[in-house]
Amino acid sequence: MTRSNLRFPLVLLLLPLLPACASDTTGIGDDEVGAESDSTDTTETDTTTESGDEIGDTTDTTDTTGSDTTDTTDTTTGEEELPLACLDEQFVSGSSPGPKYGHLDIQIGSHCKGTNNQDITDIERVVFLGDSVTVGTPPSLPEDSYRAQLADELAMQFDLVAPNYLWKTPDPVNGVALIESSGSFSSCSEWGAPTDDLLEGGMQIENCFPPEERLYRTLVVMTMGGNDMAAVAKDGLEGVAMDQLWMDVDKMVQYQRDAMHWFLDDPLKFPKGVFVVFANIYEFTDGTADLVSCPAAGLAGFDMNWPDPTELQLMANYANQSFAEIVEETQVDMTFMFETFCGRGFHASDPASPCYRGPDEPTWFDLTCIHPTPDGHDAITDIFLATITE
Repeated sequence: MTRSNLRFPLVLLLLPLLPACASDTTGIGDDEVGAESDSTDTTETDTTTESGDEIGDTTDTTDTTGSDTTDTTDTTTGEEELPLACLDEQFVSGSSPGPKYGHLDIQIGSHCKGTNNQDITDIERVVFLGDSVTVGTPPSLPEDSYRAQLADELAMQFDLVAPNYLWKTPDPVNGVALIESSGSFSSCSEWGAPTDDLLEGGMQIENCFPPEERLYRTLVVMTMGGNDMAAVAKDGLEGVAMDQLWMDVDKMVQYQRDAMHWFLDDPLKFPKGVFVVFANIYEFTDGTADLVSCPAAGLAGFDMNWPDPTELQLMANYANQSFAEIVEETQVDMTFMFETFCGRGFHASDPASPCYRGPDEPTWFDLTCIHPTPDGHDAITDIFLATITE
């Protein structure tokens, strides 16, 4: 799959799993794992990746007597997937439509806004990596972006030199911060960046971490993965084979994993220590898999839905589950951005949505369909700050 050199502010809408409310529509977001699929067959269907490994999805089967049973076994490890009550209770259905994390060897923050594996203290430098969610995009103002807000909060938290307004402002031509570094803060995030831009492509890590900048005790903050899933969704609409799409999802996960290991494998690389906090992948369809639910979805390239939404749902949920497994493997931290935005997309008022939270929930996606509103940026600031400071 080739990628245009043009950088668009795409933040993929990720598709959570679609439970019993089977729909013909699919969902997506730019910058979402263990999906459930309904079947009347008594045989569980295995989905395999390029290497032949089975995907750790949860599959619903209906027996011949009409009673529903749910298999919550992660077929990759043979381990039973366990839910988190603090996530489940947010939704009217009583069950989070996203991945299950209770079976993983990760600590969950008391706030339930992310994990709590790292004791993040005495930070001297903060670096933002990732995509347009991190850069910030119009019509939101520069000071409304989570990057700008979080930088100010972290400057107070760790007694750092706060960045100036130019650093907080996106460059509308190049899709990056107007200036890369200011005060104790740097940003190499870029509109349209996929995960391979971390170590390849746009070389975000190389650009933001020259050897002389690794001498500080460093915190890395990032949103990444949405553009990869957006590309998968669009390629699926254009008829790319499912085997190839699954390979692309696996590549995305591996790029994310490789980036975490770049930071952590060599303890001499950051002699005073380095901490990483990234977000999982959100989506704007509220679990309905309805790609055209946003009035302007066609402008973002989503003018129809997948013929079989189940495949896209499985891919998106597998990606998010895999991100959580990277957290288990490396003991970095992850914020629950998918869960936070679930039920605050373009089906927020739809009681049939698996993400439904109740009446009068706001929509936290702006007129671009895939980027946060100022209220959405406030929520992202909150989940990162809670995860970093607990």
